[in-house]
Amino acid sequence: MSPDATGGEIYTSAPDNPEQEGKKSKNRKHRSKKSKGQTNEGDEEFVLENKPRRKRQPKPEPVYIIPDVERKDTTFKGRLGYACLNTVLRNKRPASDSTFCSRTCRLDSLNKNGLDWVKDIGRQNVRDLITMIQWNEDNHIRFLRLSSEMFPFASHENHGYSLDYCTDLLEEAGDLANKYGHRLTTHPGQFTQLGSPKPKVVDAAVRELDYHCQMLDLMGIGIDGVMIVHGGGTYGDKASAIERLKRVIAEVLPPRVRARLVLENDEMCYNAEELLSICEELDVPFVLDYHHDMLNPSSIPPSEIIKRAGVIWKHRGIRPKQHLSEPRPGAVTLMERRAHADRCETLPADLPDDMDLMIEAKDKEQAVFHLYRIYDLAPVIHANLRPPNPNPSKETNGRKSNKRARATKLRAGDPGSNDEMLLDPQDEEDEAVIDASVVKDVRGQNVTEPLLSANHQQGAMEEVISRTSQGGIAQKAKRQRKRKKATATTPRGEVEEPSDRQDTGSPGKKPRSTRHHSVGRDRRHGGKTSTSADVDMQPLV
Repeated sequence: MSPDATGGEIYTSAPDNPEQEGKKSKNRKHRSKKSKGQTNEGDEEFVLENKPRRKRQPKPEPVYIIPDVERKDTTFKGRLGYACLNTVLRNKRPASDSTFCSRTCRLDSLNKNGLDWVKDIGRQNVRDLITMIQWNEDNHIRFLRLSSEMFPFASHENHGYSLDYCTDLLEEAGDLANKYGHRLTTHPGQFTQLGSPKPKVVDAAVRELDYHCQMLDLMGIGIDGVMIVHGGGTYGDKASAIERLKRVIAEVLPPRVRARLVLENDEMCYNAEELLSICEELDVPFVLDYHHDMLNPSSIPPSEIIKRAGVIWKHRGIRPKQHLSEPRPGAVTLMERRAHADRCETLPADLPDDMDLMIEAKDKEQAVFHLYRIYDLAPVIHANLRPPNPNPSKETNGRKSNKRARATKLRAGDPGSNDEMLLDPQDEEDEAVIDASVVKDVRGQNVTEPLLSANHQQGAMEEVISRTSQGGIAQKAKRQRKRKKATATTPRGEVEEPSDRQDTGSPGKKPRSTRHHSVGRDRRHGGKTSTSADVDMQPLV
């Protein structure tokens, strides 16, 4: 080892050993990891060279081509908002510059790293919320739904904690929102089941609402900062479920939580008319979701629902709000039409001029900008526009579907399967009546909850079973035809050489039937990377 001309240190090796000299170039990568003073089997000593780490240059911002929109007229003067996630801030590069408020963790990580580590995640989420509020003001958006994941496990039965430790940052975020006149609301998740027959589930729902209420209280958000929940499941007896729901709201919820509670109609269990009657009885405000009302309509028109709901909002002194989304292109069945489109193209005909309208669309703030441009509601900054998906489909990019496994259980008469197994899970940010065979009871506790109303049971069951069964039979028939063709063209005892174009799509590749793949990503488990020829899929029986 000897110093070089610049004063740094260089590598030297033992002389007169051709074999070790040959290994030097072959193992250079491994030797570079050795620290100063270490030796290898040939007594060579290596010293790390002191080289400054090169900083990666940020990639230039891509140039987006924004298509024009069809212009429409409206008298609407209210506020449009989006839910939880800002796609422009979230997708910033490098990743260290990404801004979002839904950082969370697993229970294993909490146990490993401790509660203080989890609380730090919450503080970072609030810091980014402050950035989002300022960005919204700069872009003329003054209505935002806060993520329920702001403080991971805050409402957990065993690991829950108070938000007082983050009072300073929450006050800063609330002061900024109040300064600009922004409205902040929340929409606790699908596990918030106030009408559940299981006391443990109800207790978890109350804790979850209390957590959201504390967050809004510490931010100094006024009465317009409401918490929206659905009616929940019917559990095979809608009348009893309604009575439980009314009792919990009237007798169990703390007064400060009840003061922020709002109910919303859903597309499966409770239509607008059913929930509106409950809201009128309990003096609880009601949010009309136009998409859900289209899928699960009432006997009265939306104009009448809005008028009756407006009486409650006015009596409570809270500014009314509504939700808007549209089905995805190509959606036909009820299950397909439940998924939200990337953007909305039209404002509702019955929309009051002064309404706060939450746009529940996949493109988040871009969906708001889209309506701004269509109806000339507010100026937009061109640099913050992103083009829509040119080829949208009825499928979303959310969690993988497991319809096939659920339908198999139903056909087999699995006693553990029930109504809610037929519903499709939607993505995290689209709060709706969720399809899940196991509903997460406040971040971690598994509780089975039926979420499908009786009037949808039979049709939905037949639909899922029919689609999955026909798909399995078609795949089996396709495999049998391919095997029959291969047997007819290949004499027994001979091995057919794979052709350059045999089911590969490009020269020189192996046929798909012999190509390695991950079973966990095949279509049986909802993956999108493999084809029907990749997997020996069995039909449902």
